[in-house]
Amino acid sequence: MYKGKRVILASQSPRRKQLLEQAGIPFEVKVVDTAETFPADMPIPEVPVHIARLKSAAVAALCAQDDIVITADTVVVLDETIIGKPKDREDAIRILSALSGRAHRVITGVVIRQNGEEKAFSKETEVHFRPLTTEQITYYVDGYKPYDKAGAYAIQEWIGAVGIDRINGCFYNVMGLPVSNVVEALQQL
Repeated sequence: MYKGKRVILASQSPRRKQLLEQAGIPFEVKVVDTAETFPADMPIPEVPVHIARLKSAAVAALCAQDDIVITADTVVVLDETIIGKPKDREDAIRILSALSGRAHRVITGVVIRQNGEEKAFSKETEVHFRPLTTEQITYYVDGYKPYDKAGAYAIQEWIGAVGIDRINGCFYNVMGLPVSNVVEALQQL
């Protein structure tokens, strides 16, 4: 319970769960499979909020009206193209090779819904990778298997410590949830 209300995290992400736990917010996890689709002409910065909204509507339909439902979606953007989760080992290597030595954007959209109203926002962080060797990339992919991660990496893992030389913005946003912004939004409810 948070301020007397049940908080529902509509995400299977262990990273989002960890971040809400770190923030001291008690919550339950409830997930509904939702198509992560968006209109082809939608501006990229709007995509993660759109997808978070789809997830929010699906889960809110199964919750009490005054439950607080939190959903999020994270996209990695390189050269104005959304880089999704890798399909397999070769795709993960290809993605990380493309990110090597370059800056990209990570945008997380968040929707918090209660009593039929929503608070939606997004947070953007710029991430810069050092040039990575083929050996570093294959070591990471084979050892960490980042197949469930947008952009084929997790900043909090080995690749973040070794391969990322700087970020401009929120570290936790790159992990999948701009937790300080979520806490602020919850306090405003």
